[in-house]
Amino acid sequence: MVVGARRACLSISKPADLLGFSCTTISRVYRKWSENEKISSERQLCGRKCLVDVRGQRRMGRLVRGDRKATVTQISTRTISECTTSRTLTQMGYSSRRSHQPW
Repeated sequence: MVVGARRACLSISKPADLLGFSCTTISRVYRKWSENEKISSERQLCGRKCLVDVRGQRRMGRLVRGDRKATVTQISTRTISECTTSRTLTQMGYSSRRSHQPW
């Protein structure tokens, strides 16, 4: 929308008011588009790579299915931390549960 508005010969302030962005943002987006002919964000390429790949997730899933009462400390290995193990299990769809204690 920014590029279309600027190419329609609108001033910088009109798209800024319509879209709710600052004039600086509008001019930066248009300048980036005019230099590269693209405005897509490469945000998904930033950050650290995952320590646990697909193979590691399958292995972790087998460990969880093998012992349903295992804690995160018991599941985590020496190469990855408990936080990484917990985060990976959450991404895989596992969540914490309490065992049913019969009276």
